[in-house]
Amino acid sequence: MDALKLISQSSMKADSPKLQVGDYVRVSVKIREGDKERLQAFEGTIISMKHGGISETFTVRRIAHGVGIERVFPVHSPNVVTVDVLRHGRVRRAKLYYLRNRVGKAARVKEKIV
Repeated sequence: MDALKLISQSSMKADSPKLQVGDYVRVSVKIREGDKERLQAFEGTIISMKHGGISETFTVRRIAHGVGIERVFPVHSPNVVTVDVLRHGRVRRAKLYYLRNRVGKAARVKEKIV
């Protein structure tokens, strides 16, 4: 078991930002198309954080052309290049799944004043 812990510790990112549910983030992901690589940005609100350690993931939700889009990103994946926190949200829930039923201004999260 100690060998598994050592392997997982070595593959974890040390420079990952402090992410919280309710934050508005821009995630840059490596996309491979044939023999080319490019970066694709996905911007939205973090609605959930799951697990911990090496298998930690976060779900980002955005509205594009009136349709809700959610993507799940592993925190320690080598394909996730950067996660930029654009705005901190003030929420009182661990999971913001209720935002799925809201549209427009009702789907906004208040900003945390630091």
